[in-house]
Amino acid sequence: MTQPPSQQPPQGGFGSPQEPPQGAPQPPPPPQTPPQAPGGAPQTPPPGAPQPQPGYGYPQAPGEQPGYGYPQAPGPYSQQPGPYGAQPGPYGQPAQPGPYTQPGAYGQPTQPGAYGQPTQPGGHGYPQQQYPGAPVPGGSGTGGPFKGKPAVVIGAALAALLVVGGGIFLATSGDDEKKPVARTSTGPADPSASPTVDEGDGNGDGREVDDDLNAGRKAGEAKVLWLTTNDIDLPRNGADVHGPWIVGDTIVKGMYRSLAGYSVADGKQKWTLALPADLCAAPNNPTADGKIVIGVENGTTDKADCADLQMVDLNTGKAGWKKSITKNGTWDLMSDIGLAISGDTVTVGRTGNSNAYRVSDGKELFGKPAGTCQPFAFAGGPKLIAATSCRTDDVENPQHQVQEIDPSTGKPKWTYKPQRGWEVDKVYSVSPLVVSLTQREEKKWSILAIKENGTLRSQLVGDKEDKFAVDCGNDFSIFGEKLEGCTGIAADANSFYMATEDDTSGSSRTNKVVAFDLNTGKPKWKSAAPAGRVVKPLRMEGGNVLLYVEATYDKGGAIATLAPTGGAPAVVLQHPASTTRIESSFFTSEIAYAGGRSFIVSGRVSASNDKEEKSQKTMMAFGK
Repeated sequence: MTQPPSQQPPQGGFGSPQEPPQGAPQPPPPPQTPPQAPGGAPQTPPPGAPQPQPGYGYPQAPGEQPGYGYPQAPGPYSQQPGPYGAQPGPYGQPAQPGPYTQPGAYGQPTQPGAYGQPTQPGGHGYPQQQYPGAPVPGGSGTGGPFKGKPAVVIGAALAALLVVGGGIFLATSGDDEKKPVARTSTGPADPSASPTVDEGDGNGDGREVDDDLNAGRKAGEAKVLWLTTNDIDLPRNGADVHGPWIVGDTIVKGMYRSLAGYSVADGKQKWTLALPADLCAAPNNPTADGKIVIGVENGTTDKADCADLQMVDLNTGKAGWKKSITKNGTWDLMSDIGLAISGDTVTVGRTGNSNAYRVSDGKELFGKPAGTCQPFAFAGGPKLIAATSCRTDDVENPQHQVQEIDPSTGKPKWTYKPQRGWEVDKVYSVSPLVVSLTQREEKKWSILAIKENGTLRSQLVGDKEDKFAVDCGNDFSIFGEKLEGCTGIAADANSFYMATEDDTSGSSRTNKVVAFDLNTGKPKWKSAAPAGRVVKPLRMEGGNVLLYVEATYDKGGAIATLAPTGGAPAVVLQHPASTTRIESSFFTSEIAYAGGRSFIVSGRVSASNDKEEKSQKTMMAFGK
């Protein structure tokens, strides 16, 4: 039987174009009785079917099976999953609106991908050199050091080398680790004001804003509005920074055991909220009225889980409701959770279970659904998208699904089922929906666009010479999954924009932005970065692609826009060349732009001693 046009698989995978294999089997006719959907009773594997096993090295639990989304197979850390080579992608039978879907028939891989060099996670997500034509996601997007790997039990005396942003630091867990005194309170303290802004040369001496930092500013260059340094006593290995979130005239970031809000105009601290334990999870965006729900560990020992939820009003720093997630069985792994907000709903995704709560009052809206397919990660924003994993008779050949779910009830509005063996990796855009998938066994990567009704829109097909860099941050979690938050990409109704890996073949680094037609999956145009510069898409802004132009040794960074029709980037805010050394020094930086101001926020604060820790620059703002 012939599929209708809306369900035809795309021609070729992401990479060089490929024709579907000759003689590809046709999808089976729709069954007379719909198959079991989420909401039915859990299914039991047929007699003799192999039972799923927990990951290598994980404690065994008699009579229990590992949860959905659990690492499927052991493998050496030297093997990095990734879409190396030009491969056809995961053609799945697109589902009709509603929870019932049919298995896909197309997309049987024809050849394994070539092995490339493993990527280095880092602030700008630029991987190492790959084979020609290999699309390479960066950071934890597809191919982080622990993705799809077995559980690792880290003993008190074990030291692990973690690669961060191209640098290496030693992570230890022992008695010599500096640990702050445990707080006696069970909840966050009231917010307090404690200005920590450095309005001078960045050394924390409180100089005037027009001193040193703006002394060398040239005509046409933006002004350095303010610069902050770290004021938090951190544990030995430092801490990751969550955010930033901009709410009205306040920019907020979270780190270690606190949240803090700063004035966007002058950088003065407006409020700070102390937390009783480590901040362990945060969503990509707050609600429209500035509320957020964060994850806080339920203790200060190494055995603590990321099991406490705390609502905070980012406008004022006031703490709202607090809830503790009850562990639901051995395989409910709450050491790593992923939070996402859509409307007034916050979802808690993790291996084996999921929950959703109303942000405004903390009421639980829905929990783990019945059935053999379970959500393990969510992406929020204008819609709520879930990645689900279905129980199969072969844990090394997983079956994932993509669903749009109702934020109030958790019920699927539609389900898209990709080819078996392909795993949902990241959601690059919720509206329009653009999803990244990986095939671990053959180390492939594919990007799909999905229509509003859950049917396949297109599969992106890049040119052979282009290698792509997507920055999804530094996620070292073994079990957790954060589906959203990648940069280096942007999307509007009909196009998807992605940065290429920077080219170092010449005298300086440079790259370009490639625009893909979401209806065909083919490239529409390419826009080169300014000579000797590297650009990174941030999001859409007023119908244009908003870009960050990276600083170089003698040129300040910049905020620029790129028209949806292509052409050259137009600079809207040029950072001063005189502060390029400071701008380039931020570790795994996050870039934000709002109200004509740009903000650079360090993604991690770490130092070898207390003195260096206090001098670490944490945020910098530019404006006219």
